[in-house]
Amino acid sequence: MKRKDPKPLTPGMLPADIDALYGLEPVFEPAAAAAKAGLGEFVVIECPYCAECYETPIDLTAGSASLIEDCQVCCQPIEIETRIGADGGLESLTVRRLD
Repeated sequence: MKRKDPKPLTPGMLPADIDALYGLEPVFEPAAAAAKAGLGEFVVIECPYCAECYETPIDLTAGSASLIEDCQVCCQPIEIETRIGADGGLESLTVRRLD
């Protein structure tokens, strides 16, 4: 018995359609998951201790805020201060050492 080939890809197919067509698991997109969870957006910050850059989610719904987060690379505590504009978008981001 000859195996039937899957339906060919067509322009404009959505990623979910391609996954279903080939039996693939969906790709995890952290930025999309953060937006869906109401976390706003991911921003790239540079650790003031080790100078490594990494992405972290910023909650835009909380308004302007200051929080302490451990660096994902060196684990040192850093202060992240966000200023949210009148339009609800990120206006400024400041990263500081805590020592």
